[in-house]
Amino acid sequence: MPTILPVKDIYPQIDRSVFLADNATIVGDVVIGTHCSIWFNAVIRGDVNYIRIGNYTNIQDGVVIHCTYQRNGTDIGNYVNVGHNAIVHGCVVHDYVLIGMGAIVMDRAIIESNVIIAAGAVVLEGTLCESGYLYAGVPAKKIKPLTEGQMDMLQQLPHNYVLYSSWFD
Repeated sequence: MPTILPVKDIYPQIDRSVFLADNATIVGDVVIGTHCSIWFNAVIRGDVNYIRIGNYTNIQDGVVIHCTYQRNGTDIGNYVNVGHNAIVHGCVVHDYVLIGMGAIVMDRAIIESNVIIAAGAVVLEGTLCESGYLYAGVPAKKIKPLTEGQMDMLQQLPHNYVLYSSWFD
């Protein structure tokens, strides 16, 4: 069973359509929309501020989503893919975004829609990642415009994760 706990009497709100891996952890002021998937060893910790996750978003294995006490909640939009072992902290992630494996997105960063954050990239505090681009490196920098194939992948990948999660029902 996943660990789902209140913090200060605030319980996570998780839509019934969400797939939760048996060892996922979700605590506190967290709202998760429809058709999302929260994979193995993911931690979504809304203990010191809020976390909001839209619809058709997948939070893959080992991801940590957190926020900053009295400063920054975390907002993650619709159709977002958060890759294995990424950290998403106190930031805003808009729709149709891929955050690559092992990437880190720090406080007050804003990731606009239709963006890819490459595996291992570090998006520093307060960085704005503009729509339509690939960002990579440490610190993350705008590398190049997304290709048509990458844009198509951002549209398709969330639906793949709905399929993958159906294998566990």
